Amino acid sequence: MSNEVLRLRAPRHQVSRKSITLWTLHALIGWTVLLVPQAVVLVFAASPWQVAAAVATLVLGTAHTLVMPRWRYRVHRWEATPDAVYTLAGWLNQEWRIAPVSRIQTVDTKRGPLQQLLGLSTVTVTTASAAGPVLIEGLAHDDAVRLADELTTTTQATPGDAT
Repeated sequence: MSNEVLRLRAPRHQVSRKSITLWTLHALIGWTVLLVPQAVVLVFAASPWQVAAAVATLVLGTAHTLVMPRWRYRVHRWEATPDAVYTLAGWLNQEWRIAPVSRIQTVDTKRGPLQQLLGLSTVTVTTASAAGPVLIEGLAHDDAVRLADELTTTTQATPGDAT
C-alpha cells in the first residue's frame, strides 16, 4: 500500500447511463406487482377505500418510477485505486464506503436477466467488514470485467491478510 491516507471522498466515476433504464424497469415491476391485485379487486368489488388505495398506489408508483432512477444515477459513483475501492450509493439513504485493497477477499461479477439485456453488470467486492460487501451496480459489462480483473490482480500483489 502506498503512503496515501485513505479518506472518505467522492469517487470519480459514474455508473453507466443505462442504469437509469434498469432501475426504472425494477421500479415498474415492483409497483406492477402491487397494483395488479388491486386492479383485480376493483373489477369484482370496488369500494371507495379500495379505489383510494389503488389511486394512491398508482400516484406513488409513478412518482417513484420517475424520480428514483435519475436521482440514484446522480448519486452513484465508484472508483478503484491501487489502495482502495471507493463507492457512493443510494438515493434516500446514501452510503459511502472505502474497502482497502489489503482487506479484499473476493471479487465477483453478477448479471441478472435485465442487466444482460442492457449490457450491465454488478461487481461485488467482499471484505471482512461487518458492513457486508461493497457493491458497484450499473457498470457497463466490459467495465465490470475489466474492474474485476484489475482488483484481482491488485489484491494478489498487495500484502495483507484480508481479515
